[in-house]
Amino acid sequence: MDQGMRMNDVQKNGCISARSLNVIVMNEAKAHLDRQAVVKLHDPRRDTSLYQATTGESELIFCDVDFGDYDVEVSAVGYLTEHVVAHVINATTRLEVVLRKDPTAVDLNAADTAIPAKARSEAKHAVSALKSGNYKQAEKRLNKIREFTVSSAQVNFLFGYLFLQLNKPEKAEGYFSRAATLDPQREQTLTLLGRVQLQQKHYDGARKTLEQAVAANSEYWMAHNLLADAYLHTKEYEKALEQAHSAIDKGKGAASAAQLVLGEALVNLGRDEEGIQALKTFLQMDGKNPAAPQVQSLITQVENRAVGGNGAPEALPDLTLAASVPTLPESAWGPPGVDDVKPSVASDVTCPYEEVVDASGRRVKQLVDNITRFAAIEELVHEQLDPTGNPISKETRKFDYIASISESRPGFLATDEYRNLRYGISELPDRIVTTGFMTLALIFHPDMRENFQMSCEGLGDWHGRATWIMHFRQREDKPSRFADYKVGANTYAMMLKGRAWIAANDFQIVRIESDLAGPLPQLTVQHQIAEYGPVLFDKKQVELWLPQNVDIFFELNRHRYHRRHSFDHYMLFSVNADDKAIVPKQPPNNSMQNP
Repeated sequence: MDQGMRMNDVQKNGCISARSLNVIVMNEAKAHLDRQAVVKLHDPRRDTSLYQATTGESELIFCDVDFGDYDVEVSAVGYLTEHVVAHVINATTRLEVVLRKDPTAVDLNAADTAIPAKARSEAKHAVSALKSGNYKQAEKRLNKIREFTVSSAQVNFLFGYLFLQLNKPEKAEGYFSRAATLDPQREQTLTLLGRVQLQQKHYDGARKTLEQAVAANSEYWMAHNLLADAYLHTKEYEKALEQAHSAIDKGKGAASAAQLVLGEALVNLGRDEEGIQALKTFLQMDGKNPAAPQVQSLITQVENRAVGGNGAPEALPDLTLAASVPTLPESAWGPPGVDDVKPSVASDVTCPYEEVVDASGRRVKQLVDNITRFAAIEELVHEQLDPTGNPISKETRKFDYIASISESRPGFLATDEYRNLRYGISELPDRIVTTGFMTLALIFHPDMRENFQMSCEGLGDWHGRATWIMHFRQREDKPSRFADYKVGANTYAMMLKGRAWIAANDFQIVRIESDLAGPLPQLTVQHQIAEYGPVLFDKKQVELWLPQNVDIFFELNRHRYHRRHSFDHYMLFSVNADDKAIVPKQPPNNSMQNP
C-alpha cells in the first residue's frame, strides 16, 4: 500500500468515520456484477492509491475519505476496465460504475436452462477445469453429462472450446455448429465457429458464419476482425478493408490484431505504403506476438516490391489466426505447465505489486506465528497414468497427519511432517513419498521471498473471487533452501517456479501451482496444484488458511502418476520447543523417495 493512506476501517454497519465513498459495480443491464471486482481509489493531490475488492453484493465502502475529486478505476475479469472521477462533496457519496463486457474474453459461464439439474455440478467442474487449462479433466467431466445434454447449446459450446484448445478443429467445428444451431444469436459461438472454419480453410462457410456473428452483435470487434480475414481469403479486399476499420473502431485500443488484417487488405489493394504503416503499427502495439516475425517478413517483401521487386508477396500462413490462436502445452497427460498457459486477466489494470507482496507476506507470517504443531486427517488417492492421462491403476490410503513449522533463525523455516506409517514407506503406493504441501505458501514469507523472482501478472478470477496473480521463480543466484528431492541416498535441491492466486480483498493465498524449473535425475515433471481454504481453530479463536486439496502430477523413471492429497479435521496444538522433538523427521520438503 502506498504511504499516506491507511486501510479502511469498515464494520458491518458502515464506517467508523463520518465520511465515506460507496462504490456499486454493475453490468450493462444495471444488475450487480456476477463476480468480484477490484476498485482502485487514487488521490491525485497526495499521489496515493488504495485498492479494495467488492463484496457479494458487488459493493464496497472506502472510509475516512476527504472531500475532493478522486480517480476511480474499476476492473473485473471478462470486463473492460472503467475509469471515472468521484466527486466527494457529501459525508456519504454514492458512486455507480457500469462495466462493459470485454469483447475478446470467452465467457464459459453462460447460463443454460437446458442443462438438467443433475448435470449442472459436473458442468461447473468442467468449466473450472477449462479455465485452469486441465483439458483432460474437462473432457472427463463433459463426457459424464453428454447423454443428458445433447440439446444444450452451452455444453456443445464447451465441447467446441475444449477441442479448439486441443487443436482438433474438425471436432471443434462440429460442436460449435451444433451450439450455433441451438442458439443462433450467440455471437461468441458464431465467432469461434468462424475461427475454426478459417483454420480449416472453409472460407465460404467462415464468411457466412462471421457475417451472422456481426449481425448478432455489431459491437463485437473480434467478429469484424475475423470477417475481414475471411474476405481476404475470398479476395473481397474492399470488404476486408471495411471490416478491419470496423474492428479497430469497435475495439477501442484493444484490437491490435485488426491492424494486421488492415495492413494485409491495403497491400492486396496495392496501397503498399499505407499497408506497411498498418503492419508496423501492429508490431508497435504487440511486438511480442508469436506472429511478429512473419509480419516483419511480410513488411520486407512489400518494401522490396515497392523499390522494384516483382509480383505479390509470397503466400504466408494465416497471420490473423497465427496472431490470436493460443499455444498448447507439449504434455497431454497432465495439466499444462505454469509457463505454457497464462490465466485470463482483466485488461488495463495496474497491479499494486508492493502491496500484494507485503500483505500476502503478512498473512503467511501470521500462519507461521500461530502454528507450532497441527494435525489433520489425510486421504491419499494415487493413480498411475497412461501416456494420454487415463488411470491404469488406482489406490487409496488414509493417514493421521502431523506437521510442525519452525524458524530456527530468520530466513530458515523448517517443516517437519509425519504420517502414521506402520511399516514405513512400503505402505505408500509405489513406495513414493510426497510431502511439502504446507510449505508452498511459505514462498511469500518475508524471510523467504527474496530467494524468488516475483512479478504480478494482473487481476484474475478464481471461482468468482477477484485475485491478484503472482508469478514466482527460484533465483539462480540464491541457494534453494525451500525444497529438496531425495532418490536413494542422494538429495538434490529443487528449483521451483509457479503462480499464486491471492485474494484481492484480504490477500489470503487461495491457490498455488508450481513446476520444476528444470528436470532432476529420474524426475522430469512435477506439477503441483494446492488449493487453500479457511480453517477456524475455536480454542485459539484464530482462522488460518491451510491446504484443502493438493494435486500432484509427476513423471518418475518414465512412469506417470497423479496423486490427490485431501485434508480435513484440522487440530492445532500449543507445544514448547522440547515437544517438537517428538515429531519424527521426514524426508525434505516436496521430496520423493523411490528406493
